[in-house]
Amino acid sequence: MPAARKAGNNPAPTIEELIQRLEELTRNIEDPDTGLENSIALYQEGISVAEECRKRLQETRKKLETINPDQPAKPDSKPEKPARPAKPEPPKPADLFGMES
Repeated sequence: MPAARKAGNNPAPTIEELIQRLEELTRNIEDPDTGLENSIALYQEGISVAEECRKRLQETRKKLETINPDQPAKPDSKPEKPARPAKPEPPKPADLFGMES
């Protein structure tokens, strides 16, 4: 932990510290010795920490877009689905037997 945080200065945690906390919360929730009530409390904290991470990432994206407006950051989205190939037309009955109509 940085010295400034120990001295009571208490700045906001870095994104890396928030991610570490999420990992720690996950390990604790997955531990079978963590009771149900504790798991619920840890889960609620995890939701709060995840929301803070999301907020920080959005702020960072805005900063990047300000610095480099010609290349806006892509929004969080699902990967595009590949286009479905066109369905082949069914063969005409005459084609099935090699005859032309």
